Amino acid sequence: MAGLDGDRTFSAHAFSKFGSIYEPLKSINLPKPEGGSLWEKLDHYYRIVKSTLLLHQSPTTGLFPTKTYGDNQKAKVHDSLYCAACAWALALAYRRIDDDKGRTHELEHSAIKCMRGILYCYMRQADKVQQFKQDPKPSECLHSVFSAHTGDEVFSHEEYSHLQINAVSLFLLYLVEMISSGLQVIYNTDEVSFIQNLVFCVERAYRVPDFGVWERGSKYNNGSPELHSSSVGLAKAALEAINGFNLFGKQGCSWSVIFVDFDAHNRNRQTLCSLLPRESRSHNTDAALLPCLSYPAFALDDEVLFSQTLDKIIRKLKGKYGFKRFLRDGYGTALEDKTRRYYKPAEIKLFDGIECEFPLFFIFMIIDGVFRGNPAQVKEYQDLLDPLLQHTCEGCPVVPKYYYVPADFVELEKKNPGSQKRFPSNSGCDGKFFLWGQAVYIIAKLLADKLISPKDIDPIGRYVAPEDQRNVSMRFSNQGPLENDLVVHVALIAESQRLQVFLNTYGIQTQTPQQVEPIQIWAQKELVKAYFHLGVNDKLGLSGRPDRPIGCLGTSKIYRILGKTVVCYSIIFDLSDFYMSQDVMMLIDDIKNALQFIKQYWKMHGRPLFVVLIREDNIRGSRFNPILDMLAAFRKGIVGGVKVHVDRVQTLISGAVVEQLDFLRITETEEAPVFKRLEELDLPKHSKVKRQSSTPNASELEQQPDVNINDWKSKSTYEILQKLNDCNCLASQALLSSILLKREGPNFITKDGTVAEHIERIYRRAGSKKLWSVVRFAASLLGKLVDSLAPSITNVLVQGKQVTLGAFGQEEEVISNPLSPGVIKKIIYEKCHLQDEREAVVQQELVIHIGWIISNSPELFSGMLKIRIGWIIHAMKYELKIRAGGMPAKDLYQMSPSEVKQLLLDILQPQQQGRGWLNRRQIDGSLNRAPAGFYDRVWQILERTPNGLIVAGKFLPQQPTLSDMTMYEMNFSLLVEDMLQNIDQPEYRQIIVELLMVISVILERNPELEFQDKVDLDKVVQEAFHDFQKDHSLPKGSEKQDDMTAFYNTHPIGKKGTCSYLSKAVITLLLEGEMKPSNDDPCTVS
Repeated sequence: MAGLDGDRTFSAHAFSKFGSIYEPLKSINLPKPEGGSLWEKLDHYYRIVKSTLLLHQSPTTGLFPTKTYGDNQKAKVHDSLYCAACAWALALAYRRIDDDKGRTHELEHSAIKCMRGILYCYMRQADKVQQFKQDPKPSECLHSVFSAHTGDEVFSHEEYSHLQINAVSLFLLYLVEMISSGLQVIYNTDEVSFIQNLVFCVERAYRVPDFGVWERGSKYNNGSPELHSSSVGLAKAALEAINGFNLFGKQGCSWSVIFVDFDAHNRNRQTLCSLLPRESRSHNTDAALLPCLSYPAFALDDEVLFSQTLDKIIRKLKGKYGFKRFLRDGYGTALEDKTRRYYKPAEIKLFDGIECEFPLFFIFMIIDGVFRGNPAQVKEYQDLLDPLLQHTCEGCPVVPKYYYVPADFVELEKKNPGSQKRFPSNSGCDGKFFLWGQAVYIIAKLLADKLISPKDIDPIGRYVAPEDQRNVSMRFSNQGPLENDLVVHVALIAESQRLQVFLNTYGIQTQTPQQVEPIQIWAQKELVKAYFHLGVNDKLGLSGRPDRPIGCLGTSKIYRILGKTVVCYSIIFDLSDFYMSQDVMMLIDDIKNALQFIKQYWKMHGRPLFVVLIREDNIRGSRFNPILDMLAAFRKGIVGGVKVHVDRVQTLISGAVVEQLDFLRITETEEAPVFKRLEELDLPKHSKVKRQSSTPNASELEQQPDVNINDWKSKSTYEILQKLNDCNCLASQALLSSILLKREGPNFITKDGTVAEHIERIYRRAGSKKLWSVVRFAASLLGKLVDSLAPSITNVLVQGKQVTLGAFGQEEEVISNPLSPGVIKKIIYEKCHLQDEREAVVQQELVIHIGWIISNSPELFSGMLKIRIGWIIHAMKYELKIRAGGMPAKDLYQMSPSEVKQLLLDILQPQQQGRGWLNRRQIDGSLNRAPAGFYDRVWQILERTPNGLIVAGKFLPQQPTLSDMTMYEMNFSLLVEDMLQNIDQPEYRQIIVELLMVISVILERNPELEFQDKVDLDKVVQEAFHDFQKDHSLPKGSEKQDDMTAFYNTHPIGKKGTCSYLSKAVITLLLEGEMKPSNDDPCTVS
């Protein structure tokens, strides 16, 4: 106690000593004023802020320490930001008083000092920002903890989980809010360029797993990062706030404006909506979502999803003393081993039911109630909070960090949740303050007492009431129109006058590049080159924007660059080296998809301008009619269900969104960058457009080689070269070249150059003849990689799915986090061409298609947690076999890319009723589709199966699974998928899924039963199949004993359905063990 009294004495003495330099405090005793003047009310809070917050602010860096006692003081960026926000909020309140005795200035500059202190710490790590924006790895990220007094690094990446995108995003968000209120935080161009580079880092939040607000990443606290909704949401909010914002405030000029990639913002938006209401794979929900959904971020504009997420947080985490951070959180509990950084496997089960409760989140709910105009909510949480507050000896309210269950009461609390009294982690009396809680408490009180309004602390309008959302105007509004009836403006550009004249004969009005002058037309890669100059700072070692493509939202704006007006065409019109661009139907499909995407996600005021570039090559031969039909649809005003308005570029500019790229200001000494605009093809205007130079689809015969590869593998190189010279069949040339390539290497010289050059020529010629099988074989030999492969995989991952690459029946590579194109290429060419070289490129085609489909129609992938590309190809081949009936099936590899895409869409549709059950199980099994609630049911089975489940040699143990995980978390679902991974027949996989559903129903209806031994699912299916064989006594020799085809083709429900046989086998297995006695067993006699 002596120690405590000593600390209290110091606290009071220090407070009087460090009073305001403008007005020394006369009294320490702080009774709460009931009424009183505005000055008295503000004076009350000023004294609290001085004694509990500003007293601890570092006089050198301006940062706030996480611990307010002891010498070794460390400051977290996240906590310091809320402390700065508190000082700023009180300063805003003091602006209402004319003679404030200097307090407004003092409080504003306390906030500025903290913000600049964080900026100083960050800028000293500019090298990490440069590395992180190129390759976002935990070892290259900005630190999130610094020395409070020097700003030095205090922990290495090995010692601390620094990767916290939420902290950097919160810094950017508060930076904009404070500057908008009139504070001057950013001083020079070095700082502007640094902030721009922070934006480049935050733009990638949607694909960078981090450690989140709690610095632990996965719930299991094992050092693994995860994609967190709270981090992605804060990043989205920060990007919306800072886009087009002038960091110098009202005094700013064009070069202090920040730019945000519209498409990157949109990916964060899509990712957030697909992750919620979950926080991450292991966190089913989390209190960290409150500051994301409500103050300060207000990241979500979907009211239904907001309510769903908030209800889940309240339902699962709310307690008498605050909110739990998340379920099975060991932080601060009596059972947590403080000496270890990470937990052991299954350790989190220890914390079930005794998680600490944080009053901090009651405060966030009070603030949320004020913003949403809900006084009942404000009162509810104020009544819950007031009894939890402690007080210093001077009378200042203190927010305890958390309330915990003492060790002696842990077992009683576990037996009867909520029965035991909890104790506060800190009272403030011993000089220990939880500054984040103190800061948010003051903000909440200022709002609740109406000393500041929501508009004061949210000058940029992050929160918009639902009734006002229709008319809101923001730089890029996260609200947008409630019903999106957007009309996309379209400009048709012909690459030559000759093409323009030709199209005119069909009534299609176009412009040529020369006719739109002085406006220039650029490819998106030229715009990327312009953005290379954004944020460059040689002093800090910072390059400009990384080499990332501009998406179709970015190319739908107009740009002013170095005095030029520029329109851009989308990446889909780029000349590509990959063969998919040879299929004009793919181009048409891409155009329709791009228009759909723009309609769905365009959130800016002003119309998007979509440039359609028509090349002469697009209309050769059989390509002409489909292109003409599409152009006619443009003229009618509806393309793929999207309203379009076609006009001249000069006319459309007035309604478009204009982006001024002023960062490209060039001084007299600097050499202006050179940009390549789209040049008009110099062809005679009235010469005839050659339309017959391309043939219709090639026959199957042309796609077949006239040589046998096995015969030629043993022949000499000389003989192969001779045959190659004499052979006219492209398919045979490709096969012979593949033998030379593997034997002699790509640089081996032939009569027509190197082997690689020869294969490249085969690739081009086969493309023009539409010999798709040959094209794919040659593309694979050359190791071709399609553009946008990495973003397509990321599109799938952010929908909460995993992707596996690899041939059906072979080892697969599971991708659960975004990868670079180089790594993906390595996986594809190692895993996918073992059985057939063409598979390596077809898998790339499917990844591209699936990436688009899942973005626009995610419902087609419902029930599919793992997108197994090799298995989907197997399903497509099986579908072709079904369609062929008794005839030879069409070869998938001979189909055009657009036909492959259509086939993919066909098999993703729910299976037709007229099909046999074998066919349905084949397709659903290949797609890895599971029924609704399937993974939850497996959890319930595991609870009644002490020795676990096994199938195809894969074992799913009851422990530590149930201890480590919770029922609804994504990681458990992925573990179940992992158990099913070894099954090599799609139809058998589907039977196993049906079996698990049957077991679940039986256990649900018979609570007294449980399995005694390990449950071998394969044996249960075998038992059911033997019963099936007895009932269907087939003539001997008519089918093999182990041929289950008839069983697979049997309907599941009804008498003699597969479920009846499976049920019988399950009940037999259950009755072999002992029954678990139950108190309410109806069979009990006495």
